[in-house]
Amino acid sequence: MDALDVARWQFGVTTVYHFLFVPLTIGLSVLVAILQTMWHRTGNERYLKLTKFYGKLFLINFAMGVVTGIVQEFQFGMNWSDYSRFVGDIFGAPLAIEALVAFFLESTFIGLWIFGWDRLPKRLHLAAIWAAAIGTNLSAYFILAANSFMQNPVGFRINPDSGRAELTDFVAVLTNKVALVTFPHTLAGAFLVAGSLMVTVGLWHVMRNRDSADTGAYRFATKLGSWVVLISSALVILTGDIQGKIMTEVQPMKMAAAEGLYTTESPASFSVLTVGSLDGSRELFALKIPYLLSFLGTGDPNGTVQGINDLQAQYASQYGPGNYAPIIPVTYWSFRFMIGFGLAAAAIALLVLWSQRKGRTPTSKWLLRAGLVMPVLPLLANSFGWIFTEMGRQPWIVFGEMLTRDGVSRSVSLTEVLTSFTAFTLIYAVLAVVEFKLLVRYARAGVPDVTPQSDDDDTDDAERPLAFAY
Repeated sequence: MDALDVARWQFGVTTVYHFLFVPLTIGLSVLVAILQTMWHRTGNERYLKLTKFYGKLFLINFAMGVVTGIVQEFQFGMNWSDYSRFVGDIFGAPLAIEALVAFFLESTFIGLWIFGWDRLPKRLHLAAIWAAAIGTNLSAYFILAANSFMQNPVGFRINPDSGRAELTDFVAVLTNKVALVTFPHTLAGAFLVAGSLMVTVGLWHVMRNRDSADTGAYRFATKLGSWVVLISSALVILTGDIQGKIMTEVQPMKMAAAEGLYTTESPASFSVLTVGSLDGSRELFALKIPYLLSFLGTGDPNGTVQGINDLQAQYASQYGPGNYAPIIPVTYWSFRFMIGFGLAAAAIALLVLWSQRKGRTPTSKWLLRAGLVMPVLPLLANSFGWIFTEMGRQPWIVFGEMLTRDGVSRSVSLTEVLTSFTAFTLIYAVLAVVEFKLLVRYARAGVPDVTPQSDDDDTDDAERPLAFAY
């Protein structure tokens, strides 16, 4: 093991951990805004209670996401300085806009929303949560645009004197075909997570507090969350299909590795299960669905999909000697875990809806247990999706332009990377416990009392302390 290996592990661990909070923040921001809009339009107290209830869970998750996200950009300078030097002119532009515009919009209006209850006019307060939600989604787009450059470099040139990539077309970076399809795919995955959490919390209260005065609110939240999960699942599949075709075009090795396809096939079959040789060079056993991979990869049931061995020979001729295939088992199984966990969440959502048909109250303990694990499933699906995306690109850190081994900081020793890796992992483990306990504590507490304050309070509004209105 050397500094490169540990640096990769550190980036992987911190990135996956940070992304546990990102989809929930993206999805909940919009769902909370929708709930508040429903209250604003109808005046129904049920929607106000749900707005404040899920709003609190959103704020807890947002705060933790900010804390863990700060480390991400530090790592570019700490462990990946050669990469930062090579691609900084391009990578820095969308990240700077994300910080200066999207995150500023997001954080500013979240502050107004938190402290604006009963202080701001209702329409302005509603606009604040929508502005925060828009900022959250814009933030995601700029970050995905930066990542998409690593998958499909566009809008740049290599300076022959400095050896650095220089930005020539910022619009091309923002409209990268990979970014345009990855963004809706990521948003759909985010709503899958947020909807699952809404289902879990609502279902728990429906089944454990059946005689509560707020049961109607929880039933509504459970149904809304279930429909969000089902609709977002369909959108994940649709955008994933488009993404697969673009991936086959710009990163054919990733698609070949995802399917354990060693030789070029036309038509190509989708692998349900493939067992390869220990050296990862050939197929030993496979259970396949004919024509499906050709359709998924090219849109044509008889289309040609290139195999790992043929692409390896092509890249070795194009880029020089070396192994240009990713770790096949990781890529192959992460792709299937991504799909499997996502479909499992959708199946539970369908069962939850069925259990509440025609006003029924669910009673199955197995359904409650499935509901309690439901938010974990799309989180795992999202995590394995990103593992597949990043590991499938290897050995490139910028596809076709820079190898991962060439991007690591040369002056950072193995001991230094191990120290930071250990420290961040331990800190993140503590934060995980804190996050989980806070979410569980406030989720179990239930919706808040929204009874208006008495008009007999003579305290001057300007003298009241700022506080969370929950």
